[in-house]
Amino acid sequence: MATLFERVFKGSDEMLAEAEKALAGFNDSDPVSYPDTAYYLGCLYAFTGSKNQTVGELRKSMEWIRSQMTREKRTQDIFTSGIATACAAEVIEVCKYINNPQPYEGTLFLGNMSDADVRELGVPLVTGDIPGFVLFIGSAPSDEKAAELIRSYQRKSIYVFLVGGIVEQADRAGIALGHKNRVFPVGPTITAAAHVVSVAVRVALIFGNVTPGDYEKVREYTFDRVNAVVNAFEPVDDLTVACGAGAISLGFPVVTNDDNDMWRVPKSLIVQPDIDKFADTSVEARGIKLIMSAVDIPVAFATAFEGEIIRKGDMYLEADGSRKDCFELVRTADFDQIEDGRITVIGPEVDDIPEGTKINLGTVVEVCGKKMQPDFEPVFERKFHQWLNCIEGCMHTGQRDMIRLRLSKNCVASGFKLKHLGDVLYNQIKSDYGSVVDKCQVTIYTEPEKVTELRKTANEFYDKRDARLESLSDESAEQFYACIMCQSFSPSHVCIVTPERLGLCGAVSWLDAKATYELNENGPCRIVGKGGLIDERVGKWQDVNDIVRQLSNGALENVSLYSIMEDPMTSCGCFECICGIEPFSNGVVIVNRECVEMTPLGMTFSEMASMTGGGVQTPGFMGHGKHFIASKKFMAADGGIARIVWMPKALKDTVGEKLNKTAKELYGIDNFVEMIGDETVTDDPSVLLEWLGEKGHPVLELEPLM
Repeated sequence: MATLFERVFKGSDEMLAEAEKALAGFNDSDPVSYPDTAYYLGCLYAFTGSKNQTVGELRKSMEWIRSQMTREKRTQDIFTSGIATACAAEVIEVCKYINNPQPYEGTLFLGNMSDADVRELGVPLVTGDIPGFVLFIGSAPSDEKAAELIRSYQRKSIYVFLVGGIVEQADRAGIALGHKNRVFPVGPTITAAAHVVSVAVRVALIFGNVTPGDYEKVREYTFDRVNAVVNAFEPVDDLTVACGAGAISLGFPVVTNDDNDMWRVPKSLIVQPDIDKFADTSVEARGIKLIMSAVDIPVAFATAFEGEIIRKGDMYLEADGSRKDCFELVRTADFDQIEDGRITVIGPEVDDIPEGTKINLGTVVEVCGKKMQPDFEPVFERKFHQWLNCIEGCMHTGQRDMIRLRLSKNCVASGFKLKHLGDVLYNQIKSDYGSVVDKCQVTIYTEPEKVTELRKTANEFYDKRDARLESLSDESAEQFYACIMCQSFSPSHVCIVTPERLGLCGAVSWLDAKATYELNENGPCRIVGKGGLIDERVGKWQDVNDIVRQLSNGALENVSLYSIMEDPMTSCGCFECICGIEPFSNGVVIVNRECVEMTPLGMTFSEMASMTGGGVQTPGFMGHGKHFIASKKFMAADGGIARIVWMPKALKDTVGEKLNKTAKELYGIDNFVEMIGDETVTDDPSVLLEWLGEKGHPVLELEPLM
């Protein structure tokens, strides 16, 4: 019987031979690339620093791959050979993209994950909402068992990658596939595992500011900060064994039911004959910490279901605020008005609602507590969207009185009632905000007349809050907040959150940061004083510099809050948008992560982001949240929103109303958004400049940025 070492080296040799065969049919000048990434071939770029933009360059990298498959120091070389095997697999995979940017089109498989999707994972990764990844390789014993295993990880909120026969098994079993569903079907054969390794190492490059080509730093980062694990079904062939050695080298344990005594390696290569225990064994082996609290409802509850889409044909009932009166409201009440844990449904329950019905739905959550503040009410309300989407078979969008909620037929058939929505809200509020909420009760209204009446009351609450929020400004606030939530992946990044500048991820407003601090003074948000004003124009305070220096462990010395040119705030990599200087017009281009098209800068979002993430200061580029765009403090020291010359149309539609309002207040300009170019106008900077002149864009009257 071959030893573990022999099987790894044999698998490496096989993968190398397949890579050479894949390259044989192409010319040295043929271009090589994956779509929608600024990190070239992720594995090779991370480990060697080589960009490999042509087949000729890729053939040179094959020499490096071959050099890593040595047998001189067997214990060490088994791991370097494993990494080289993953790189050889990447060569095989990228050859499929030569002359065909969508080789998996028309199949269940998705192939290489885009940078935008990798970055989108940033926030849930750092918050622990996605505590880790699992890669399944091969085929489960049955379709039903495949579904059970995938759901066992979904219940733990772990992101699932699938390679091999399990993809078709999952599809047949009715598992919703795709990035939004956090079940990513990569490819049909073991070579597709290279795309998953690419995700892991791109996390190091994007969030960790690890230099491409720093082999040991990449491994150190994945070992310490990327919680991933591999599950391989029997029979495990030599190619999979070799790739498994690469996974272990990156810090990812391999769990298999292929019972072979020769390869039992505690906490690295683990035999678990009972595949029902794969999830628990994997979580323990990698030390993954699960933070989702248990909820007593008849369906699963986990962040893995946040992206679930419920189509009309699968829908049992729908609440739609654009068609029916609906609302969600949190309000602070007196202690004697609340019975803690009371969940009440006033009006028809699910049993009394015919399939396919559009219903009125009003949700009132009443809370009280010695530390409770009215400013926390909208913070809790915004969390409804996340919490309700964690329910398997429940889809929620919107907030306030423009919500949309669907329950699937399967969800209702499992015994789910509207009352269970209240159970989830009560459980999560007491779990997440227990330090300020002593008592909580939930009332769900489906009686149409009552919902209509209460919707008017809810809007009175919303109007009062809006007036309060609009009165908040950086000048009126007594303090700012620092957020270091993303330091689990980007160690030197520090967000400074102010009333007029939310966190760059778009998920942390000043009120959110305030609530987070009130809930846990030792948590990710800290108070930042406003002492020692250095430069009011660019937004520099000594207190801000001091906290940034302290929390970045000395990596940063100075930060300005209102300038893109002078000591701009750092970016971790999970920013919603990025803006960069457009030299032809003397303005800035803003791109959201969903946009994959070329910009007038000659760069895509991913290419711009590659210059900005990882906790570094890059004058002329800035990561930020979508809603910061309409702030009066956006680039205030550099000309403000008058510098904005180009945005994708979808982003303009999202922020347009507020941006127009700000432009009217600052400059007296009506319909400013119509002066901003987009992809329907041009991505050519010279054409854009001419178009801006025709529109009379104010940027043409501003002083040069540089």
